[in-house]
Amino acid sequence: MRRREQREHIFKLLFISEFNTQKEMEEQLALYLADIENLEESDRDYISRKYMNIMNHTDELDEKLNSISMGWKTSRMNRVDLTVLRLAVYELEYEKEEVPVGVAINEAVELAKCFGSEESGAFVNGILGKIANPDKKVAARKASSKKEEQTSARPKSGFKVKDPSKKVVVVNRNVSSRAPENKNE
Repeated sequence: MRRREQREHIFKLLFISEFNTQKEMEEQLALYLADIENLEESDRDYISRKYMNIMNHTDELDEKLNSISMGWKTSRMNRVDLTVLRLAVYELEYEKEEVPVGVAINEAVELAKCFGSEESGAFVNGILGKIANPDKKVAARKASSKKEEQTSARPKSGFKVKDPSKKVVVVNRNVSSRAPENKNE
């Protein structure tokens, strides 16, 4: 079985765990794995082990997500997005040697697009991008504030479009002219 398929099964198990107790999940895990056709023992072990590892690190994963996602605490996230993010953050934090950053992010975005809402892919990509490149966030803020400084330092021309629905509307400090109304419109 390919890693993508294994990852999807892990995602599904993590999602199921959102609606079951830990005790119920022991049985659910066994039933879920039994339903997968032609599941090799190595795949069964990988899926079970990774699922359990993620469950054991849920508090740390949520803490990381809460520190990154401004205005979107894990308690407010939809369950699909949260589950995808937990899986991806686990890979980024605990499987750095096994799973390249780009692969973890791309696979998470694909899962989000497949199982989430229209916005899920972009949301997941944005959160994981902040985790993978924390320095970019700081650089973006610096660039934004520098641009604001440059913009506010420029002299104003005195010209602006007042009504974009008209063909020509120019307002100068001294002169105001307006295109004649077209009676055929």
